Amino acid sequence: MIKKLLVATAFAGAALLLGSCQKGALESDNPAFAAIDGDYLKTGGDGSNWAMTGFSYYEQRHSPLTQINDGNVKDLGIAWFADLPDARGQEATPVVVDGKMFVSTAWSKVFSYDAKTGKPLWSFDPKVDKARSVKACCDVVNRGVAFWNGSVFVGTIDGRLISLDASTGKQNWSVQTLDLKSNGTITGVPRVVKDKVVIGFGGAEFGARGYVTAYDAATGKQAWRFYTTPNPAGKPDNAASDDILKTAATSTWSRKPKKGDWRESGGGGTVWDAIVYDAELDQLYLGVGNGNPWNHGIRSNGEGDNLFLSSIVALKPDTGKYVWHYQETPAESWDYTATQPIILATEKRDGKDRKVLYHAPKNGFFFTIDRLNGKLLSANPFIDGITWANGYDLKTGRPIENPAARYEKTGKLYLANPSALGAHNWHPMSYNPATGLVYIPAMYIGGAYLPPVAPNEQERKPIGFNVGGAMATADLPDDTNFVKAVKAATTGKLVAFDPKTGKAKWTVDHPAAWNGGTMTTAGNLVFQGTAMGEFRAYAADTGKQLLNLNVQSGVLSGASTYTVDGEQYVAFMTSKGGAFPLVSGYAGATSAAVPNLPRLIVLKLRGKIALPALPETPPYVWAPPKQIGTPADIAAGGSNFQRYCLVCHGPGAVGNGVLPDLRKSGAIADAAVWKSVVIDGILKGNGMVSFSTVLTAKEAEQMRAYVVSRAHYAKTNDAALGGGSKKAAK
Repeated sequence: MIKKLLVATAFAGAALLLGSCQKGALESDNPAFAAIDGDYLKTGGDGSNWAMTGFSYYEQRHSPLTQINDGNVKDLGIAWFADLPDARGQEATPVVVDGKMFVSTAWSKVFSYDAKTGKPLWSFDPKVDKARSVKACCDVVNRGVAFWNGSVFVGTIDGRLISLDASTGKQNWSVQTLDLKSNGTITGVPRVVKDKVVIGFGGAEFGARGYVTAYDAATGKQAWRFYTTPNPAGKPDNAASDDILKTAATSTWSRKPKKGDWRESGGGGTVWDAIVYDAELDQLYLGVGNGNPWNHGIRSNGEGDNLFLSSIVALKPDTGKYVWHYQETPAESWDYTATQPIILATEKRDGKDRKVLYHAPKNGFFFTIDRLNGKLLSANPFIDGITWANGYDLKTGRPIENPAARYEKTGKLYLANPSALGAHNWHPMSYNPATGLVYIPAMYIGGAYLPPVAPNEQERKPIGFNVGGAMATADLPDDTNFVKAVKAATTGKLVAFDPKTGKAKWTVDHPAAWNGGTMTTAGNLVFQGTAMGEFRAYAADTGKQLLNLNVQSGVLSGASTYTVDGEQYVAFMTSKGGAFPLVSGYAGATSAAVPNLPRLIVLKLRGKIALPALPETPPYVWAPPKQIGTPADIAAGGSNFQRYCLVCHGPGAVGNGVLPDLRKSGAIADAAVWKSVVIDGILKGNGMVSFSTVLTAKEAEQMRAYVVSRAHYAKTNDAALGGGSKKAAK
């Protein structure tokens, strides 16, 4: 039983230029927008604007503003708010230029507001085919837009990069960056560098070959492309990456073909978030993702480091040519991506100023890397209890691994901290030059890894994750005490990390995981929202809590701050969503009762606007239909549910307030309705596609029997398991 739960939490806690370009202009009719260019973004200006997702090219998410400070932040209140249309994860940082705000939302929509009053200015809906959501590993989110000389750029779930006129929201041009038959999706923020828009994509869990592409900002014409893994066919790509893949990367992958290996999947290595420009050195840094399958034994026959997986790669932005790389997790086998936010800084080391890169990826270690040459300067844990490695050898730059972590070699269950969700995921971290501290939204989500066991885990499938691990084997035990222990151990932490000492100066404990990103200011403040529906401010130097504002819903994104007419504002978004609530099951129950309210909220000193009162929600009364199916049917249905449905509907069908909790669905009482959804795809327009390519009607009915059994389990045990926290914001 325990073994099964641990496996469940592991995975629960688990190209072709196709588009045609339209003629567009780099400048808007509004001349006020023309100043936001490379020179401006080198510093981010005086703080009146928040002109890019990380504030400036340094991506420190630090504002020089001081009007709101540690002495008066307690007086912050709501200036205005706007309800958003889709109750899915809202992960964008608001961008503000000359009193106009631009935000992207779920399903890749974009909205513009008057940043002072909240008056809507325009909106843009790319009308993404919602069936594409089956290829989105971690919700249909979007982490923000880029602004450049009067244009707004956004990537879409279906792989388009779109340029919009910032004044009107009208489309300038659109280019398809992904083959629509591929497994890729765009959720990350474009970056604009030297009149080029640079974008990557996600999808490595399903099987994809990673690359990053630069397009001309005025026309959408492709400038260069860099692949992060070798060509599976052994041929050149006629891309910027050809030389380095041939001379350095290809030899780090298995050359002997094996069923299900990297040649079949593309190898992974998608760059789904961190792309950072170094204006001082004229270098572009890519944070490269995990391999596919995760299991290194299958992906590469247990051979080689598999470059450039889980690496920071430096390129020349004009050409996409390789400069250097540092691989944080060689032979990656745990979904330990290097796609988390990258911060650039100058640090005094050994009496010298060093241009450094700060990175706190999933694997739990905080890296300081020399930006000149990619040399590792330090690597220290930013969470406690890391199990996969004991540290790093600074001479070789390699981790000192725990042999037991190599489940693909031992064939045994490996208990992991961190899990595939990481010690730090996509949530923005920030850096305050005055304190010298990096503020990391860290988390503790335990998990486990095991090679494939069940028959439906052995082969690649056209739908669902293909990770080379025991997802289908995972199931929930009838052990309420153990489930409660897992829930209690799944927590969050705000870590104020000092790169110079390699230790945290102060920390704040959070009862739930998946808390929001951080933003810091010269007013000695750090802002962070929580999964429990709070927006908080802390003293940047000491960690003293100075503000705790009830915002009714979870906060995932990072905040931004700006001024209009001399008054400072703080903006952020609320919602629930992203990977953790979808896949955590009972491990995410601490924040399950927090409402899912997609909103944009803007604060100012002495703001007086009140949020609408929440309706009273009576406790759910479990009344599942009569149990169907034999024990063998239920077991088979559970295996297929964990294989294909876990990543959206949670292990054991336990939902956490984003997508439907299937145990409560009326469809489980009616075989015909269930079949119409699972096999016939009647809800394709809502993102629930047909699974007829991987399931028979009989298997779908067995899955229904399994979900009914989990509803009966909840009816008996939900009160003991604490299905939802009493501490949720009301």
